[in-house]
Amino acid sequence: MSAPSLPVSCDVLVVGAGPAGSACAIWLARAGQRVMLVDAQTFPRDKVCGDGLIPDAHAALQHLGVLDEVMAAAHHVGHVACIAPRGGRVDVPGTLAVLPRRQLDEIVRAAAVRAGASFHAPWRFEAPRVEHGRDIGARLKSGDQLAQVDARWVVLATGAVPQALIAADMCTRRLPTGIALRGYVKNPAMTRHITEMEVVWHNKLRPGYGWIFPCGDAVFNIGAGVLHSHNEVRDDGRAGMKDVNLRDLLKTFAACYAPARELMAGGTMLGDLKGAPLRCTLEGARWSRPGLLVTGEAAGSTYAFTGEGIGKAMETGILAAQTLLAASADGLDDAAVCARYDASLAALKPRFDLYERANHVNAHPWLVDLLVWRARRSARLRRRMAGVLNETSNPGHLMTLKGVVRLFSE
Repeated sequence: MSAPSLPVSCDVLVVGAGPAGSACAIWLARAGQRVMLVDAQTFPRDKVCGDGLIPDAHAALQHLGVLDEVMAAAHHVGHVACIAPRGGRVDVPGTLAVLPRRQLDEIVRAAAVRAGASFHAPWRFEAPRVEHGRDIGARLKSGDQLAQVDARWVVLATGAVPQALIAADMCTRRLPTGIALRGYVKNPAMTRHITEMEVVWHNKLRPGYGWIFPCGDAVFNIGAGVLHSHNEVRDDGRAGMKDVNLRDLLKTFAACYAPARELMAGGTMLGDLKGAPLRCTLEGARWSRPGLLVTGEAAGSTYAFTGEGIGKAMETGILAAQTLLAASADGLDDAAVCARYDASLAALKPRFDLYERANHVNAHPWLVDLLVWRARRSARLRRRMAGVLNETSNPGHLMTLKGVVRLFSE
């Protein structure tokens, strides 16, 4: 079955209907822009993710006007449980929820359509259309169909898979920052035992970690991931993906953490285990050029250490939209638009760098043992850990060797 034909032109072509692209489309369409939103997959569609919504995601959803709709569908939790290699546990409170991305992304995409954006799928980005050194649209493909769309601006929100970035010549690092695997397990017997979001560190999982997030209706998102696998160096001196077997890592997680073992042994898998790359720390891509902006995880909008990216993807998508609207209102030329957008992402970069430094803990799980041991005895430290979720505390002060030394003066 062939895809319906596309409009030939729009003000802004947004490629990718995940959180970043849909957030951008909502913001632009509500301001009266003619927005075309396209995606390589039909919706609703599955998306590999931990599915956790932490405070920054709640804030972004509120800005987009869809928080109530999301929360009505989500499973609410009160804490993130940080579980150390020796079994110590500390519950960190926060504004938290869990909603599978199949549902979340459909809610946000549908809101973009209600705002006035047109949605078209499945259409894949093939190449930019460039004239006199400026992007003027894109060439798209659906099956055997090819289409050309003219646009004043193109926004690439194509996620961690780099093909669109490569085709657009915006990719500066093809390898991902990390990789993760997750599955859904239904196990009614575990609903009384796993009530919060659980993140587990263990020496056998280094340099990664495992998680179990309750989704409601006796369904749990269980997964394991490794960040900074691109930092491994091969014998020829080039950076290469660390040799990680994610299925083995998940089996190890179940072997060394009893609740994960009980969940898997007594539960029913819903679908297959699925893996995905991660792009973090606002690195790996150029952010702009005349006629083209890159946003969301394509721009590296996921935090290292936590692996959280939903809220930051939406935040960067909104920044892209705000930049384009300001450009229209202020009559900015292309160079000024690119400079403004680059500056808005650069302003976020120091915060991403803090989480990058905190990611050190994943390679040294004994740091978590010390942190959890001290936090169980210090209400002030627990508040600071909650501040990491709320982005009011510096994670580097907690998750580095220097931070550990400070723990004993808390």
